Amino acid sequence: SKIIMKKKTASAQILKGGTSRREFLAGSSAVAAFMVVPGRVLGLGGETSPNNKLNIAGIGIGGQGGEDLNEMTSENIVALCDVDSDHAAHTFKKFPKAKVYGDFREMLDKEKNIEAVVVGTPDHNHAIVSMAAIKHGKHVYCEKPLTHTVYEARVLARAAREAKVATQMGNQGMAFEGNRLINEWLWDGAIGPVREVHAWSDRPTHRGKLPLWWAQGVERPRDTPPVPATLDWDLWLGPAPYRPYHPAYVPFKWRGWWDFGSGGLGDMGIHNLAPVFSALKLGAPETIQASSTPVYPDSVTAANLVQYQFPARGDMPPVKLHWYDGGLRPERPEEFVEDRELDPEDGVIFVGDKGKMLVTGWGGQSAHLLPMSLDKDYKRPPKTLPRSKNGHYHEWIDACKTGSETRSNFSFAGPLTEAVQLGMAAPG
Repeated sequence: SKIIMKKKTASAQILKGGTSRREFLAGSSAVAAFMVVPGRVLGLGGETSPNNKLNIAGIGIGGQGGEDLNEMTSENIVALCDVDSDHAAHTFKKFPKAKVYGDFREMLDKEKNIEAVVVGTPDHNHAIVSMAAIKHGKHVYCEKPLTHTVYEARVLARAAREAKVATQMGNQGMAFEGNRLINEWLWDGAIGPVREVHAWSDRPTHRGKLPLWWAQGVERPRDTPPVPATLDWDLWLGPAPYRPYHPAYVPFKWRGWWDFGSGGLGDMGIHNLAPVFSALKLGAPETIQASSTPVYPDSVTAANLVQYQFPARGDMPPVKLHWYDGGLRPERPEEFVEDRELDPEDGVIFVGDKGKMLVTGWGGQSAHLLPMSLDKDYKRPPKTLPRSKNGHYHEWIDACKTGSETRSNFSFAGPLTEAVQLGMAAPG
């Protein structure tokens, strides 16, 4: 499948696909009409609990959401919510003083002491849960990708700005030192104007081979096993079209299904494209062209090549961005030493007029210049960007308490997520 999609056309398809989500949102008393009450009106003005610890609630805490909470144990974890009590049992056990719920709407209505919410649900529920929390005047940390559709990303980012709550999307690499160096070196002109970028991830494969992290490019299962007694399947589905329960979807395997997840690009594209978007100041692409493995109606394609064309930005020239996943990678740079190959898991190559920059590790962990003589001779510029003092999670906690900035707030995360989701739509 190979198509070229104009930005407006792609957005229209996503908006059309989001109709049921909007109806779901409008039907909830917690988020009706997307009208947001600023935190100051609710008396939240940045105050925290008397011991200066933030009162945090976790929603969707059986997987990555629970891992997020483990990084926030300096604060008060006061409430926990998950629709699968068995999958979330280890997190319930870790925070025995927290109130336990199965429905996030009930939790937000009853627990008035909650000041901030961590959202770790599957992608298709990110928007409705985050919007509900914002409607209640809570600060929000939401896992990546920020939302499941372009429409949701745009509305959620606007709602967060209007409510003036502290937000952060879960792409932890934005706190890496390497991520900041990428920005500073490119802005210093280390490789000259950048006109092309190659970025990749091996997901859903592992190092380009089986076993899969999760299945993509597969047929929808037809058998209908019984729903586990510990799982509220209807609440798990949320705004998604109804389908019978199957263990091919939960837990975690949901990433490979269109109704629930966003595949390799939605998962690791958020990490690996974040330094590209921040350093090159990217917004909406002009066009998207994509090719993929065979398309199935219900499952994300197993491997994708997505090519974005971005317009000039200020004094930065137009740039062509290539994304590869499912074990695909760009060609090995000719400037490499003979015995070196590209990292099969994650990476980015910036192609400038004066050289190249190779980024290794997910999220921009480290970078060096090519050819090696350029890397050796380049005089590093002063460090002008603020550094992360306590890491990605505590940037958000500090922002909740003091109003300070976060590097992956929803104003940054929203446009990045929009581009990723447009890229996901292109092959289908």
